[in-house]
Amino acid sequence: MSLESPPLEIDPLLDDPKARIIVCCGSGGVGKTTTAAALGVRAAERGRTAVVLTIDPARRLAQSMGLTELDNTPREVAGIDRSAGGSLHAMMLDMKRTFDEVVVQHSDPERARAILENPFYQSLSAGFAGTQEYMAMEKLGQLRAQDAWDLIIVDTPPSRSALDFLDAPKRLGSFLDGRFIKLLMAPAKVGGRAGVKFLNMGMSMMTGTLSKVMGAGLLRDVQTFVAAMDTMFGGFRTRADATYRLLQAPGTAFLVVAAPERDALREAAYFVERLAAEDMPLAGLVLNRVHGSGADQLTAERALAAAEALEDAVAENLADDGIVDLPTGKADYEGSGSAAEGAGKGAADSARDRVEADPQDRTELLAAGLLRLHAERMQVVARERRTRDRFVSVHPEVPVVEVTALPGDVHDLEGLRAIGLRLGGDEPAAA
Repeated sequence: MSLESPPLEIDPLLDDPKARIIVCCGSGGVGKTTTAAALGVRAAERGRTAVVLTIDPARRLAQSMGLTELDNTPREVAGIDRSAGGSLHAMMLDMKRTFDEVVVQHSDPERARAILENPFYQSLSAGFAGTQEYMAMEKLGQLRAQDAWDLIIVDTPPSRSALDFLDAPKRLGSFLDGRFIKLLMAPAKVGGRAGVKFLNMGMSMMTGTLSKVMGAGLLRDVQTFVAAMDTMFGGFRTRADATYRLLQAPGTAFLVVAAPERDALREAAYFVERLAAEDMPLAGLVLNRVHGSGADQLTAERALAAAEALEDAVAENLADDGIVDLPTGKADYEGSGSAAEGAGKGAADSARDRVEADPQDRTELLAAGLLRLHAERMQVVARERRTRDRFVSVHPEVPVVEVTALPGDVHDLEGLRAIGLRLGGDEPAAA
């Protein structure tokens, strides 16, 4: 018997006007993007003014919502039923553009131009480790400040370390407060000839070593970048801390998304523990792509036994007609050459003709094949239940909603609505 966990009720969460931010997190490949999009569609059609922010570089979200493209600007999704008064927008984080917007917004034109043209900044904004997660925090803060949507749904990065999203402010603070940055900022802070003298004397050994490792040109670019960004560092930290506090606020809810697989649920357990340690409000676990059966009273063992009995019955019928232990290839025949080949082909054709000619044999073999498919499904169901139960035994307090697997890929709004129905508990258990 499966262990019980509290049910995760999605619709009350979506309907709650106090719920302003929902963050979908989890390891890669478990359906976070689809879940976030389905939540957005369902929330909008239940009356919320929602926006979905995806940080996933894949284009599946745009395709499923019928958009030709997603970029850094929220775009309205057509085809949403607005009878309840809701609407849906979607966007994909453009890391570099968000960084550029922050620079332009929080510095004067001359300093902004110096930063944007700096080679080190261009490399940093295009793909420096951790920049994507920090810019996601910036964009979330911007969306919340606009107050144009009453629900923001965030799809976190598809990496194994999905909670880098939470670590970004701390990593940025450590970077800005680090000795290396302080040393690079020191000449600019001292200023004038004193700064030059300090750089030439006090930092000559360090810069000489760094020039050999990094190259003199790169070191100059980094120093110029740090000097230009000096006045903005405090603002980065302040906004990151504000967004971090926003994620801890009562209006935020985290949904951990996982598949019923050992590795995915191990990661889910880590996320649950980490969110608790960070005082982040966890709504529950979305267990995605769960398999079931409408005939689960028929166990895999009984199905396999019945399949074997039917196959034995057909074999006995063939034996009565003189066809016993049919060979499967040339190696099963004694002799060589065309005589043995002809004998094998003739026996196989005779067996096939015998089965095709007898409707009862055909029916029994078809039934045996279906029983074997059912047995395989029940084995999958049993394995998923055991995996789920291990998670529940460790975290019995975490609410769970199981989303049954769809027969095909989700590529349009109807598919997202189907996922939404399953999230809301409006679909049968079998899939």
